[in-house]
Amino acid sequence: MKKLILFLTATFFVVSSWAQIDSDANASSNLNKPERQEWLRDLGFGMFIHWSMDSQLGIVISHSMVGASDDYVNRFINELPKTFNPQDFDMHKVATQAKLAGMKYIVFTTKHHSGFCMWDTKTTDFNITNTPYGKDLLKEYVDGVRKAGLAVGFYYSPEDFKFLHDNNQTIRRRGNEFSDEFTAKYKDFIRQQTHELFSNYGKIDVLFIDGNPKESCKDEAWKLQPDLVITRGAVNTPEQKLLSEVDDNLWESCVTMGTQWQYKPTNDELKPAGKIIEMIVETRAKGGNLLLNIGLDPYGEIPDPEARNLTELAAWNFVNQEAIQNVRPWKVTREENIWFTASNDRKTVYAIITGIPDWKKGDRKEFVIRSVKATPDTKISVLGQNDKVVEYHPEIDAQSRFVQEKDGLHISVVRAQRIYNNTKWPNPITVKLENVQPVVTE
Repeated sequence: MKKLILFLTATFFVVSSWAQIDSDANASSNLNKPERQEWLRDLGFGMFIHWSMDSQLGIVISHSMVGASDDYVNRFINELPKTFNPQDFDMHKVATQAKLAGMKYIVFTTKHHSGFCMWDTKTTDFNITNTPYGKDLLKEYVDGVRKAGLAVGFYYSPEDFKFLHDNNQTIRRRGNEFSDEFTAKYKDFIRQQTHELFSNYGKIDVLFIDGNPKESCKDEAWKLQPDLVITRGAVNTPEQKLLSEVDDNLWESCVTMGTQWQYKPTNDELKPAGKIIEMIVETRAKGGNLLLNIGLDPYGEIPDPEARNLTELAAWNFVNQEAIQNVRPWKVTREENIWFTASNDRKTVYAIITGIPDWKKGDRKEFVIRSVKATPDTKISVLGQNDKVVEYHPEIDAQSRFVQEKDGLHISVVRAQRIYNNTKWPNPITVKLENVQPVVTE
């Protein structure tokens, strides 16, 4: 029997300059209620949806307008809405897929930088009601998410390329230095749109503000809904990377499933579901939330490759959700290939074993964990298993065992559950350690 001895290691990951925390995340006071931030931390995993009418082209959302010719911009604004008809959009179906995958909240693009609004707004004609779809899609989004029992989040961009275009300003994202008169007009426009969003759709749980100026949006949103949790604009939101180490404050990392935020039917490379699972595990071990982005196709559905990934996430979540939801960091983030999360009272530790894709059903493996020590009441089990039987193999002892030694807590566990017909399961296995204590208390 091969013994794997695991030693404490400090692991650091560099956040590259292009994926830094939103530069103005803490530019002003954070008025999120502490208890609401803790509520969001408990949820842990959410779905981000980037979607607009330029999904018809399978291109980057909004940004193609920057540096574009007058002809391109005019056709983008005046022609693309005429063919946008997401007739297959069923938000309850999408939210159910998200829920099975372990996601507890969804954040949806109400308006991206292009200025195209997914709701029936009085502030501009550049919106979903002036398309063949002809309905307030945002209302359908909110209703569908609530029906699925998930928390409702809005993404909103204060930056608005259509507004700039209409006011004879160069479409751009950086270097927005405007006259005082135009700035006041711009902020009032943002405030009007924010007022609609947070007055017309009931209680909204989360707001992600992407772009500047944020303050008009923040002030109006918090004024109308004080229980709202603002992520980008108030807390750290690293993009396409995770934080390098544990942060016991609310933080939320947003990452794409592929290489683009919006629907990209060709020339894309999706992250494997196994990689996404490991990102979820690492994020939760470091105390953060993961917001995983998918782009709906022009008809309003999750594309098949992304849907298959979500199904693999669903299988893993169905077994391991206890280790991801309502947890906090342990005293040690990881010991080599074992990541840790802990219950809020820190009496239960979840040792999530990664990096063993060939662990066959019925095989026993042994590990030494050095950051945890047993008590007289310690119990050990593998999530999803009853520790009593391995199917078709009555001769195999499936019982999880542990022994406290001077060099650490020795655990011995069997992968006993059949998830796939070929008996292979490449994704992490979680060992639940109840009534344990940290070796180091400081």
